[in-house]
Amino acid sequence: MTDSLSIRDNRTGRDYEIAITDGTIRAADLKQIALDGEPGLATYDPGFVNTASCRSAITYIDGDAGVLEYRGYPIEQLAESSSYLEVAYLLLNGELPTSDELAGWTHEVTHHTFLHENLKQFIQGFRYDAHPMGMLMASVSALSTYYPDAREIADPENRRLQITRLVAKMPTLGAFAYRHGQGKPYVYPDNDLSYTANFLAMLFKMSEQKYNADERLIKALEVLFILHADHEQNCSTNAVRSVGSSQVDPYSAVAAGIGALYGPLHGGANEAVLKMLRRIGTVGEFIEGVKAGKEKLMGFGHRVYKNYDPRATIIKKACDDVFAVTGVNPLLKIAMELEKIALEDEYFISRKLYPNVDFYSGLIYEALQFPPEMFTVLFAIPRTSGWLAQWQELLMDKDQKIARPKQIYTGARTRDFIPIEKR
Repeated sequence: MTDSLSIRDNRTGRDYEIAITDGTIRAADLKQIALDGEPGLATYDPGFVNTASCRSAITYIDGDAGVLEYRGYPIEQLAESSSYLEVAYLLLNGELPTSDELAGWTHEVTHHTFLHENLKQFIQGFRYDAHPMGMLMASVSALSTYYPDAREIADPENRRLQITRLVAKMPTLGAFAYRHGQGKPYVYPDNDLSYTANFLAMLFKMSEQKYNADERLIKALEVLFILHADHEQNCSTNAVRSVGSSQVDPYSAVAAGIGALYGPLHGGANEAVLKMLRRIGTVGEFIEGVKAGKEKLMGFGHRVYKNYDPRATIIKKACDDVFAVTGVNPLLKIAMELEKIALEDEYFISRKLYPNVDFYSGLIYEALQFPPEMFTVLFAIPRTSGWLAQWQELLMDKDQKIARPKQIYTGARTRDFIPIEKR
């Protein structure tokens, strides 16, 4: 066997040949390596740092080279030339749509943007200061009760319908959560507008007959949506796949993804960048504080990218369009100075700490007058198409089973119960 791994178990002196496929070995193949009468060998990998949980044809990342591709298309080309719904179609179907296919997909999504009135009442039941991510997670989960047929996941047409509903309703749910926190009346979808233009209208429309956002802002939000549409097997995608492996409906699986994204180590990083920029006095002093371990540099470095995050480059360009409309965010000067020093300083270069997608996205969101608690909602809305593409791929993968990781038990064993009066 040429593509194989030779292993000698020094405990027993036995030799084993393990097949290598696509640069991996099957963990189950290690089970044959065992001491007599004991379970076979397993791997220990907290956080799945070096464990592949699936085969996927959706998103390709080369962290060392700073490459991100959706279905083989470079993210730079998609951000430059595509719309978000076009990219969503690509992720879900594997190919870019024709003009007729895009028109049909856009019509389907537009048709499903409205919410059931009872769901609007459900959102109204939250406290005035409820976090919009908590509201979004609960609302998406509640959708499964409105569409009980969503449990029929083996039916391709049914799956397509639920996917369309989720992609369509996420901006409406996000906008309603935002308006709830603002104490403003909810704005219904305007089906004459594009996906992102409609979202901005539902967010910011007041007494005007028609809300028409600046085209530069629409384009910037469209780019941000494209950049956030998918990112391989991150924490929230893993959550969607793990929960989806139980063959639950897609609303419940996506709600799990939202819950994972809610955490500050995943979706809340751009808010942390803003907090950091606000408290920086002198950039030079702050950099020295980082080197001394007294400060934490937020928005730099990535679990996957060991080069400049390609999404950060695109977002940096989008900043110019946004600030041309809203005025320059005073934090931008600090951010650019911080980036310049970090990219030239050997301390950061040697540690491969380059700006990531969160470094500039928070500045754009703030310029659009979003409160920090909405930032992660703006992440969840476009990521829904990626989650659903991954969920759909999971269902079609014959290798997949219900998620059930092994554990290494470290607790006590075979203890005798002690009656309460003797403890």
